[in-house]
Amino acid sequence: MALKALMVDVDGVVVRHPHPQGWSVNLEADPGLKLEDLENAFFKPNFGDLVHGRARLHDLLAPALAQIAPHLTSQVLVDYWFEQDSHLDHDLLDQLALVRSRGVELHLATVQEHERADYLWTKMALKDRFDAIHYAAALGHAKPAPEFYREIETRTGFAPSALFFIDDKAANVQAAQARGWAAAVWTGQDRLPDLMAKAGV
Repeated sequence: MALKALMVDVDGVVVRHPHPQGWSVNLEADPGLKLEDLENAFFKPNFGDLVHGRARLHDLLAPALAQIAPHLTSQVLVDYWFEQDSHLDHDLLDQLALVRSRGVELHLATVQEHERADYLWTKMALKDRFDAIHYAAALGHAKPAPEFYREIETRTGFAPSALFFIDDKAANVQAAQARGWAAAVWTGQDRLPDLMAKAGV
C-alpha cells in the first residue's frame, strides 16, 4: 500500500532543545525552582494522570507549587516551561514539508497533556505545518502502549501499512513496527528520505 501519512514525534524530534538538560536547564536561576523539587512534588506523582487525560495541568501544578515554590503561580511556570521547550528543528520541518508537497499527510503523534498539546498546535503554529495532532491525553493511551497506535489508526482510518513513523525512542519505534507501521528512530543524523528508503517506504 502506498504511503498515506507520516507520523512524527514532538519532543526530541520536531522540538529539540540545544542543551542536553532541556527546558529546565536554567530553572533554578530563572524562576527560582529546583528541578529535583519539581520532579518529586509534581512530575513523578502526576505524570501518568496528566498524559492519560485523567487530570488537568493547573489543577495539579498549583498545589504542588504552593508547597515547594509559593512565589510562583502555575501559569507563570507553565508559560516559562512552554516557551523554553519550543526550539523547533527547522531543518527537519523543511524535509517534512517536501514530503507533504508530494501528497503525504503529516501528523504529530506525541505524549502530551492537553495544555502543551494546544500550545504546540496553536501558539507554535504547528497546525500550519501538519494535518493533525494525536496526543496521549486525548487518546487515553501513551507510547509505547499498542493502544496508542491503534487509536490513531482508528481516528485516521489509515491502515498500518500506509503509515511511516519517526520517534527518538527505540521502544516507541518498535511498538509501531509491531502494529505493522514502517518506522525509524530519529537521531537528527540521517536525512528523512534516507530513513524512509531504508524502511522500504
